[in-house]
Amino acid sequence: MLFGATGYTGRLTAEAMVRAGLAPVLAGRSEEKLSALVAELAPFAPLDAAPTWQVADVSDQQSVDALLTGPQDVLVTTVGPFTQLGAPAITAAIRAGANYVDSTGESPFIREVFESYGAQAEATGAQLLTAFGYDFVPGNLAGALALQEARAKGAVPTRVEVGYFVGGDSFGMSSGTKASAAAIMLASSFAFSRGRINTERTARSTTTFQVDGKALDGLSVGGSEHFALPRLDHSLHDVGVYLGWAGKATKAASAASSVMSAAARIPGLSKLIDEGLKVAVGENTGQGPTPRQLSATNSIAVARTFDGVGRSLSSVQLIGPSPYLLTAELLAWAAAMCLVHTAPTGGAFGPVDAFGLDNLVQGCADMGLAPVAT
Repeated sequence: MLFGATGYTGRLTAEAMVRAGLAPVLAGRSEEKLSALVAELAPFAPLDAAPTWQVADVSDQQSVDALLTGPQDVLVTTVGPFTQLGAPAITAAIRAGANYVDSTGESPFIREVFESYGAQAEATGAQLLTAFGYDFVPGNLAGALALQEARAKGAVPTRVEVGYFVGGDSFGMSSGTKASAAAIMLASSFAFSRGRINTERTARSTTTFQVDGKALDGLSVGGSEHFALPRLDHSLHDVGVYLGWAGKATKAASAASSVMSAAARIPGLSKLIDEGLKVAVGENTGQGPTPRQLSATNSIAVARTFDGVGRSLSSVQLIGPSPYLLTAELLAWAAAMCLVHTAPTGGAFGPVDAFGLDNLVQGCADMGLAPVAT
């Protein structure tokens, strides 16, 4: 079941699912758009795995609940901003005890999945996989490999830092990504420090990574790595995740975030800032980079580990397809794995503890995301 199939990321994911031989039920608000997409994809599907469609709307919980029939089902959702629109889909999956996969990159929603929805899923047996796209699967993989490398040297890693970057030509964002980014600008974020999750503002800090001989800056964000990586190595006391999309403007963006965060605490000003961000994003949906733009960019994730006195222990760099193409392939792969892989007991999981490191390495390699020499 693919909810949000006619959006930009949803459409790419539908195409990836059909290529993988799955038979997705494409769900969304518009019967006209859904039927047209099914007709477009049907010629590329196996004869016994043609896509179908079903209408569902986040404003109607019953219509979303109706997408699922039981624990054997898999619900993949790209409907965002997730902080505003994500609750109906994950609620439906938990009620059905089903498998749930989403494409969010929004820190507040990720935290809610692990700290709130996860406990509900434990009671029903639902498996929740949040942020299963460019953000934040590559960082989980790079982080797990870096931890493994450090342990192989006989070292004890206590801190891991993960950086996300985009290579190639300028990176264009879809309308959905812009809306999600606007949704979290004023929201609180988090980090894993001193052995626990702590609240902090988005872009509170910056750090620099060496990528292909270049020094690239990243802004701190809350990712699924903060929850998932400490499960893999209990020696971890600190996890930092950084996004490098702002390029040379990273440090200025961090300073701007501080100003906006302070301004948002002034009565009435938060609403004005929020409305201004919505105007800047625009109202058009379903738009994103062209195929040419997608082919001209690639995904980069870097992870590095340190010991308790700050000595560098290991470093892993991954390179893969464009963030949007990678997200689509990851969502399709996760859906397929949920159908055939014996899942852990119910709850919220990271990519590695859900499917195992070897499976994740192989799956990502098959879609073109793999380590490179550093």
